[in-house]
Amino acid sequence: MSEVSEIIDKVTETVQPILDENNFYLYSIEYVQEGGSWYLRVFIDKDNGISIDDCVLVSDQLSEKLDEIDPDPFADQYFLEVSSPGAERPLNNEQDYQNAINDYINVSLYQKLDGKKMYEGTLKELNDDDLTLIVKDKTRRKEVKIPRKLISKARLAIEF
Repeated sequence: MSEVSEIIDKVTETVQPILDENNFYLYSIEYVQEGGSWYLRVFIDKDNGISIDDCVLVSDQLSEKLDEIDPDPFADQYFLEVSSPGAERPLNNEQDYQNAINDYINVSLYQKLDGKKMYEGTLKELNDDDLTLIVKDKTRRKEVKIPRKLISKARLAIEF
């Protein structure tokens, strides 16, 4: 296991009781180096959405708990950021896809399907092999079935 994976596992273990106590859930954690600095980003959510106050609460409590970890898993100084995954959050796993049924999403493909590498539409249904989007096609709506093996990225999207 890589050092980054070990840090993410330790942070997950540390933050989970804080989230459980406040009825929040962990969306994801990343520990990345950008421009010479390390960033520990913890993305949290709850059923009705996360507020700035929620992020501050988790940040304060997590920062205190991370300072108490012995031995300290962080070799370098880092910036702690606690935030919502955002309105256009990525769909990372099966639960994210299930939660996105009936939501408007953006899907990027590894290769073209019917001449396009990107689709936006409402996620109607999904199974192990493909997902079905309702997309606007000029003046009408149509269903597009996308094989899951072609999907490089998917995220919630804002419909204009």
